[in-house]
Amino acid sequence: MVRLVDDKGEQIGVIPIQEALSMARDAELDLVEVAPQAEPPVCRIMDYGRYKYKLRKKHHQSRAKSHAKQVKAIRLSPKTGPHDIEYRVEHAREFLTLGHRVQINVQFKGREMAHLQLGRDMLLRFAGALEDISKLEATPKLDGRRMGIMLIPKR
Repeated sequence: MVRLVDDKGEQIGVIPIQEALSMARDAELDLVEVAPQAEPPVCRIMDYGRYKYKLRKKHHQSRAKSHAKQVKAIRLSPKTGPHDIEYRVEHAREFLTLGHRVQINVQFKGREMAHLQLGRDMLLRFAGALEDISKLEATPKLDGRRMGIMLIPKR
């Protein structure tokens, strides 16, 4: 005895398994055991190949969406010119509109370490230019010879 659900999702009731198999054969579909631990077990009349196809497609779509968000990095130095900064701001704007996070780093070399304030000001100006579409995740942090910030898109 099995509890049978037809291809439209309506419950037929508790019937012998042979009768359920013959109903599935008459409809040219498959009889699939959905809940074997239930009492009596639940079976469903469905096109199993189509069901597996839909599951595979759903899994593929969920994986495609999971890779969509990335962290994009933009590197600057304290000597980077104003035009180069504008150019990189436009790149960051593209990344943010696509939903990516943007990490901006200022790399200090040699005696540039004596002028950390220049790098901090550059990062804050960069973030200010993008404040209409992003928000600053944290204040500029120094990590060795690199100072960086992370921008996340506004929702």
